[in-house]
Amino acid sequence: MTRIYLVDDQLILRDGLQALLEAAGHEVVGASSDPTESVVEAQQRQAQVMLLDLGLGERSGFEVLQELRRRSSPVRALVLTMSAQPRHVAESVRLGASGYVLKDAGAPELLAAIDTVASGRRYFGPQVADLALQALTDDSPPDRFATLSPRERQIVTMVVNGLSSAAIGTQLHLSPKTVDTYRSRIMTKLGVNGVPALVRLAVREGLIES
Repeated sequence: MTRIYLVDDQLILRDGLQALLEAAGHEVVGASSDPTESVVEAQQRQAQVMLLDLGLGERSGFEVLQELRRRSSPVRALVLTMSAQPRHVAESVRLGASGYVLKDAGAPELLAAIDTVASGRRYFGPQVADLALQALTDDSPPDRFATLSPRERQIVTMVVNGLSSAAIGTQLHLSPKTVDTYRSRIMTKLGVNGVPALVRLAVREGLIES
């Protein structure tokens, strides 16, 4: 039996996974869609494996991997996602994921992956291994924006196009203070200090045209 914590923003999927895992003899010790909450709870509840989606609504599963690494957490992360992007596989590995499974994989593969990761080994199925190989042989530079959530990418685009926090808040139905919080978090993730540096990075990475 493995103690498992689920991180996914879709309640119906979390319920389905819990039923599958418990039927297979595992224990689901908790579930969340919040990156910070999930790491804290998973540690408190002594989870051995975290099943982690990369898409968490306005947040990103990469944030969870970053937080697990920052805390040197013993919880082993197994990414379970729809994303078949080679860069996402590579970034997950770089941030310490112990495995990567696509959501269109069957239940036997998922259960095998959990057993493998829980035993202290890594799991990357044949399809994911091919994606990782593509990332390793890709000559293009790493995607600096890979760790941003869809909402954060949206805000980056609006910031570099010259919109103020108030204007962004009006369009996205957010308070200016919330937009400022997003901006600060984005700058920290990307390692830039100020809008001019953010604009240069966005142009260089192809997020916007020069």
